[in-house]
Amino acid sequence: MNKVLIINASVRKEKSQSRKLTQLFVENWKKKNPNDIFSYREVGLDEIPAINEKWIASAFIKPENRTPENQVGVKLSNQLVREFKEHNVYVIGSPMYNWSIPSGLKSYIDQLMRINETWKFRSGEPDGDYVGLLNSKKMFILSSRGDTGYGENEKNQHMNFQTTYLKFVFGIMGIKDITTISLDNEEFGGDLFENSKKRIYQEIKQL
Repeated sequence: MNKVLIINASVRKEKSQSRKLTQLFVENWKKKNPNDIFSYREVGLDEIPAINEKWIASAFIKPENRTPENQVGVKLSNQLVREFKEHNVYVIGSPMYNWSIPSGLKSYIDQLMRINETWKFRSGEPDGDYVGLLNSKKMFILSSRGDTGYGENEKNQHMNFQTTYLKFVFGIMGIKDITTISLDNEEFGGDLFENSKKRIYQEIKQL
């Protein structure tokens, strides 16, 4: 049995294409895995605070030296990290905003990127050798984008700071099994976008 965490990052509701992708994913996954458990983390409509000086002061304290008092700055972060660790399948629904990810998703990732919790230095000291602590996990990135050509060896690859960043940062945490599915051409609309939706929807159904 899997525990699946759905993470929605769009600031839109009904008009959000990435939310439609995660909804389709859940419907399809439940049919094939009826015993799996689903949880939801909203980072687009619900504000995830940015890290601050109090967060930094609390986050870099070694586990053996932590006390309730010196962990006040990461109270929410501890909750989010614990929730994240409890799941083994992650589904991120994210639009591309200005060639990158929504600010809410970035704040969420900053809350998760915790030394000695989701990653560590191999030697225990800053050595540039990052070791992920979240192993044997699976992630699906369901992205929506207005334009097209952001894939590998495509014309806009150099402007894709969305899926490339997500794969990199979660890879640092140890998540290497990542599947990316991207719905493009939203800003063009018409048959071009409808054909893109049909193709991507079918790809999700075949997962």
